Amino acid sequence: QVQLVESGGGLVQPGGSLRLSCAASGFNLAYYAVGWFRQVPGKEREGVGCIAAPDDSTYYADSLKGRFTISRDNMKNTVYLQMSNLKSEDPAVYYCATLRGLYIATTDPVCRAREFGSWGQGTQVTVAS
Repeated sequence: QVQLVESGGGLVQPGGSLRLSCAASGFNLAYYAVGWFRQVPGKEREGVGCIAAPDDSTYYADSLKGRFTISRDNMKNTVYLQMSNLKSEDPAVYYCATLRGLYIATTDPVCRAREFGSWGQGTQVTVAS
């Protein structure tokens, strides 16, 4: 079964860090660009960033550069989103998705795709003291 599963969300204090995982099963994630997205109820989905394949170049929304880092571990068939210095505007459900035909734009959302592939179910991130 082809699927992506996000994990690692939870409650963190402002200024804290979390690492989200996007684990693939049923296919080799190393061959795919992967994007991270987030969505707050009642708002549009927002692009966080993406990692290309096979060169693993990474790209981020302007507002998140320096705080969020995307990486992948091909041995674990997993892509990660490391989030640091979390702020009150970061709480959302975070999703990952494979991106087909990735192209990089000069304005947000920088990671655009001809087609989205598999999506995970999302993981909730809450920032509160």
